[in-house]
Amino acid sequence: MDKQEKRRLKWTLALGIALLPPIWAVLSASVGITTGAVALIVAGVYVANGNKIQDAVKIAVGFLLGDLWAVIATFIMEKLGLPPMLELFLTLFLMGGIAVLIGESLPKIIFTPAWLCGWAIGLTILGPLPTAEFGTLPWQIAAAMLAGVFYVGVCVDAFQKWLLKLLKKR
Repeated sequence: MDKQEKRRLKWTLALGIALLPPIWAVLSASVGITTGAVALIVAGVYVANGNKIQDAVKIAVGFLLGDLWAVIATFIMEKLGLPPMLELFLTLFLMGGIAVLIGESLPKIIFTPAWLCGWAIGLTILGPLPTAEFGTLPWQIAAAMLAGVFYVGVCVDAFQKWLLKLLKKR
């Protein structure tokens, strides 16, 4: 790859990142999604996987399972009645192992790293709250996760490719 091509890649990516995620940030806030930044974390996992559009659905499935896993884990820890550190260890141990066993058994439909990352995101947001106070937060997290994969991840990649094609024609 020559210097000019690297420069084009850098500038087109910068424009895509500068333009599309802020649109999500504004729109998500205006429709009541308070977890909009989750989309940026999720998009990072999509990009780290190589911007593979063929993996977008299984990455999204992984993130949504992680969100669900966070709700279940928080509920379990709330109900166990054990010392908090023991609850945390046991829940993470069992649920983490189960997630890996399921995800790695179904690699065509679940991207396990997204499941684990989604679980961590969900626990970060939901963990400090009693389950009775979750309200719509799990749904907001899910919406931001889907936006992260499909809007920020897939669309920024497509936008950059479109720009590069446009520049090549010149």
